[in-house]
Amino acid sequence: MFFFPFRLFQLFFPLLWLLCKGEVILLRETYGEIRTPNFPDLYPSDSEVTWNITVPEGFRIRLYFIHFDLEPSYLCEYDYAKVETDEQVLATFCGKESTDTEQAPGKQVITSPGNFLSLTFRSDFSNEERYTGFDAHYSAVDVDECAEGNDEDMVCDHHCHNYIGGFYCSCRFGYLLHSDNRTCKVECSDNLYTQRSGTISSADYPNSYPKSSDCLYRIELEEGFVVNLQFDDSFDIEDHPEVSCPYDYLKIKAGKKEFGPICGDKSPGRIETGSNSVQILFHSDGSGENGGWKLSYTVTGVACPELQEPVNGKIEPSQTKYTFKDQAVITCNPGYQVLRDNVEMESFQIECRKDGTWSNQVPRCQIVDCKLPKELENGFMTFTTSENTTTYQSSVTYSCREPYYTMTPNITDIEEIAPCAMDKRKIMLILLVFFFVVCGEPQFSRSMLARIARGNTAKRGISPWIAMFSRNRHPFCGGSLIGNKWVITAAHCLHHEVTPEETSLTLNTLSSFNITLGKHKTSKKDDSEQVFQATNLFLHPMYNASTFQNDIALVELSEQAFLNDYVMPICIPEEEVHPEDFVVISGWGKQFLKRLPEALMEIEIPVVDHEVCKSGYLKIGRVLTDDMLCAGLREGGKDACSGDSGGPMVTFSQHKNNWYLAGTVSWGVGCGDSDRYGVYSNVYKNVDWIKATSGVNY
Repeated sequence: MFFFPFRLFQLFFPLLWLLCKGEVILLRETYGEIRTPNFPDLYPSDSEVTWNITVPEGFRIRLYFIHFDLEPSYLCEYDYAKVETDEQVLATFCGKESTDTEQAPGKQVITSPGNFLSLTFRSDFSNEERYTGFDAHYSAVDVDECAEGNDEDMVCDHHCHNYIGGFYCSCRFGYLLHSDNRTCKVECSDNLYTQRSGTISSADYPNSYPKSSDCLYRIELEEGFVVNLQFDDSFDIEDHPEVSCPYDYLKIKAGKKEFGPICGDKSPGRIETGSNSVQILFHSDGSGENGGWKLSYTVTGVACPELQEPVNGKIEPSQTKYTFKDQAVITCNPGYQVLRDNVEMESFQIECRKDGTWSNQVPRCQIVDCKLPKELENGFMTFTTSENTTTYQSSVTYSCREPYYTMTPNITDIEEIAPCAMDKRKIMLILLVFFFVVCGEPQFSRSMLARIARGNTAKRGISPWIAMFSRNRHPFCGGSLIGNKWVITAAHCLHHEVTPEETSLTLNTLSSFNITLGKHKTSKKDDSEQVFQATNLFLHPMYNASTFQNDIALVELSEQAFLNDYVMPICIPEEEVHPEDFVVISGWGKQFLKRLPEALMEIEIPVVDHEVCKSGYLKIGRVLTDDMLCAGLREGGKDACSGDSGGPMVTFSQHKNNWYLAGTVSWGVGCGDSDRYGVYSNVYKNVDWIKATSGVNY
């Protein structure tokens, strides 16, 4: 076969040569093939063709050669194939095989950094030998943006999810995706703190705080309190060496005072705000990885003057400094009584007010006067003191007319003394010993300085009226002691479960359960326990097991309880509780622990308006009757629970200065759910039936 020299070939085909020189070809398909002019025949001299390849965003271009044969030259200065992007040359190839001075692609695969790639073929003016050029292939490949992480603008704050042609970001629980679809921020525009102490920190502290967020924290307390802030030493908010806090910052507003902006790595330490209302604003921009901040806050109250104990009396708690909201209880020594406005009482409570004054003056203690005792029929009464006094520790001696009568005591009433029989025996009655039934006055004081939280273990003896109903020492209901032989509980605790077919209730057998007084530990035995069986069960005559209307019952104990510091009756109400009054609920139920507690638990919650509670239950088809009370919080979190039924709802009477039984745990939906208040039987509505059935009338 005869071949023309390449120079002669160029002369014979000038038109083809002109068409190829400087040509630009646009390729927009996701794959394709690129060949040199005339392939597989020899390519023309002095030719230049550029193929600009563009694929959709989110893809890259993969290019490789299945045939490559260009004129070799030092550093590919004659003929070459050049692969480049808008900003850089990725490779320059020539020859057929790589040498020290030239590079051929071989099996190399070139991947573009973006969605654009340019391939340029260039031949110089001479090509004396036969070179066939190249055959290349390209295809679009998906970019795994989540794995690459090279471009800062493509990085997600929390989670990155790749899909074919792109990616998207998502955030951890509690965060929201910013409008840039990359940054995760938090919703923290209104955090309210009303407790007297607490801690506040940036989200995720001590890890980096979220970007692009504006957080507002408010501390709101009553007038009379002053909030003090103490920042931890670990403090890290993005700052600038020349401009004051241009990126992230804290601003604190307290009354008319403002602190900040604050940033950097130096803790502000202690800030005395001088106000009862504090707002803390924390702003972060869209960048940075700083550790954040944490503070604890406490309050101090306006101080009240020091108190002086009354003669023959004491003040509890005894302390040298009292501040706003502190309370002091004045009691007298044995044989003395508090005298206030000519009224005798067991104790008197005063409170430090926001203006730094006490709500009342300290009363005085007056010695108890037992008055003249009742004269003894057929007997004589002799004072042991010449003044014939009847005050505390005075005494008289009773003696019978001798020798015809003897003393036969049979005292069934406090003021009744049995007549004398023929005998020479004498009996001395000390007037300070005076027996009567006391109710609602536990010997162990309950702190009134702070509300009970979500559910606290009760102080032993703080609720001496509570009774535990149990089978085999496993509690199933609670109750409340009245008098010394009766317990109030829920009616539904005393009968078997009612089926739709049954028309009457089946009461529990009297021997199937025990009633324990003086109980504190749930499963362990207390040394103060008194265990009884029931002799009679009395369900309210209007009790409805399907609706829990009049869900109240009385249990008569097998014998009288021995009253002491750990066993004492609760008072029967003389007044009704009102909405917003705080009540204390006690019991051994599972509550929020999802298991039985180790000891008696208490919560303190407000009484809820009857109509508010009623409307909430109507939405789910449950009916509240007039003999029911509701208590709890709208947001939930505080409630009686499984095993608390029949237990006491008590409140303190400022008028009587004692605790009384406002209700018994009856029913509810859920356990501490929002908008689902606990429902209790209203004891006040059933006082007449309770007194008539039990005979307790104090």
